[in-house]
Amino acid sequence: MQTLFLDGREYTSPLDLHMSLKRLLSLPDYYGMNADALHDVLSERTEPVNLYIRNFGEGSVEKALRIVCQVVEDLGGTVRASV
Repeated sequence: MQTLFLDGREYTSPLDLHMSLKRLLSLPDYYGMNADALHDVLSERTEPVNLYIRNFGEGSVEKALRIVCQVVEDLGGTVRASV
């Protein structure tokens, strides 16, 4: 099981968040940098991802991070937030 620790304040845009997820999760080059693509690539894995969120950030980053959390939960991972 892979565990990520994220702080939404570190990202300037949803694209920045997805680029970080691509790097942290070693996602393939064809990763489309959006929630649907994240769901597709994570659903191919045998183990779920766990997320620990320190802060969701603001605006579009907050919205994107909350969607990422939903994707993780939908695929059997866990999300813990301490905001």
